[in-house]
Amino acid sequence: MNRLKHLGSHLRTSFWFLPTLIVAFSIVLAVVLIEVDSSGSRDWMDDWPRLFGSGAAGARGMLATIAGSMTTVEGVTFSMTLVALTLASSQYTSRVLRNFMSDRGTQVVLGIFAGIFTYCVIVLRSIRGGDESEFVPSISVAFSVVLAIGGIATLIFFIHHIATSIQASSIIAAVTDETLKAVERLFPGRLGHGPMNDDAPPDWHTLPERNWQTVMARRNGYLQSVDQEELLRLARKHKTLVRMERGIGEFVVQDTPLASLALESPPDPEIIAELRAAYSIDRFRTVEQDCAFGIRQLVDMALRALSPGVNDTTTAVMCVDYLSAILSRLAPREIPSSLRYEDGELRVISIGQTFASLVTESFDQIRGSAEGNVAIMLRMLDALQTIASLTDSASRRQVLQEQMECIAEMAARTIKSPHDRTRFENRLEQVCAALLRIEAAPE
Repeated sequence: MNRLKHLGSHLRTSFWFLPTLIVAFSIVLAVVLIEVDSSGSRDWMDDWPRLFGSGAAGARGMLATIAGSMTTVEGVTFSMTLVALTLASSQYTSRVLRNFMSDRGTQVVLGIFAGIFTYCVIVLRSIRGGDESEFVPSISVAFSVVLAIGGIATLIFFIHHIATSIQASSIIAAVTDETLKAVERLFPGRLGHGPMNDDAPPDWHTLPERNWQTVMARRNGYLQSVDQEELLRLARKHKTLVRMERGIGEFVVQDTPLASLALESPPDPEIIAELRAAYSIDRFRTVEQDCAFGIRQLVDMALRALSPGVNDTTTAVMCVDYLSAILSRLAPREIPSSLRYEDGELRVISIGQTFASLVTESFDQIRGSAEGNVAIMLRMLDALQTIASLTDSASRRQVLQEQMECIAEMAARTIKSPHDRTRFENRLEQVCAALLRIEAAPE
């Protein structure tokens, strides 16, 4: 199952899979229409001579023109797509390229142009004239005109789509939407059967001593996903305990520990194969089980915007706004404990993300690059206030309080203008008062 999900993720982010399906559909459509032309009565077409009355030479010329035009447009479309990818990589961050590649609009456009070309070639091959018994698939030829008009509309749509998709607001919103879907999927409420307080890490000293057998990684790469159900099934089947040695999003080095099993003797090859099959390791991170990677993309864009060479405070402010949207969605949700129980028996010890780690991932580096930037610091204070208002957890509010103190300390060091300092201090007092009201509210 984990391999199927991994394959599905690759297909969704490929430029060839969906266009290939569209090309295959165009081939089937061409064959079907040619068969309709060859088997059906053609008397009714005589009533529409201007629509279905083209001869073999005229039909060939029109199909060749449409096919050649679609080839040219296809090349222009690929060029525009590559330019957009280059601009996004250099202006924002290379980690957003997978978002462009998974864009359904671009994939469909590429497939439509290739499909129209393929359709015209198939129909063109079926036309016979001259000394041969003449056959002109009139319905198929007429439909090629409809496809050509659709291709023009598609090109106009694509120009608008690509111009919109490379805007900072569109890229940031797309990354945020993907991350929010991951949050909804990973933290829908209460998961598993163990304690659910992510703010209190388990006390390893209370767990009984065990004899751990280590399973090594077979390749280098980032841990994209883990099939937790498969780990539970494996632990139950072999009456053992599985301990993850690497968490989602971490880089795994070949021949280093991937997981450990509580066994008295080294595990047999079957158990090792089953355990490795539950892990998905590749050259890059994905958001499916790693919402921290979505946060990482927004942080990278903010850092690029705050760099001296770019100095785009507005884009950085937008990143902070959308980071607050992600953390606000996460703030009231339960994050599973790293201990997974089944029927009261400890089966899996996992490595998971916590609210504190995600907040740190979101704000620490941006804060470090925003020295003296009053707009960013004020917006971060607004974000902390918004997030705190949505959680009842005292420990999570404490994490946000610590972030606020770090921002205040940096502001005291870096804001030189008395006017800006006064403006920041006034806003800081408002946020402190709001946090105190939240603390005082009954839980």
